[in-house]
Amino acid sequence: METPDIPACPLCAMENTYPDGDMYICPDCAHEWSPLSTTIEEGLVTVRDVNGNVLNDGDSVVVIKDLKVKGSSLTLKQGSVIRGIRLVDGDAEHIEGNSEKIKGLVLKVCFLKKA
Repeated sequence: METPDIPACPLCAMENTYPDGDMYICPDCAHEWSPLSTTIEEGLVTVRDVNGNVLNDGDSVVVIKDLKVKGSSLTLKQGSVIRGIRLVDGDAEHIEGNSEKIKGLVLKVCFLKKA
């Protein structure tokens, strides 16, 4: 039985959501949100680094561990700074950026911290 007054999850878009007090809960991705915040714009995603800091376009980040670069024999060393990052639309797990030696990187935010 589908209830039309309960919105789909704004994070994973699953419709298996339910109210709990003054919050909505998605059992599929464990996201909780307020009914007042259901007017979230499509594609607006908050990107956070490994420490939970919010990342924005143009920020600088630091790599927290050595990363092998696919398609190359180079390694992105721990402590490398990526300046002027670009957020990937609708993706809270990846950013785009350039290092001094490697251009066109797509990196997971779980390996980055805000500089």
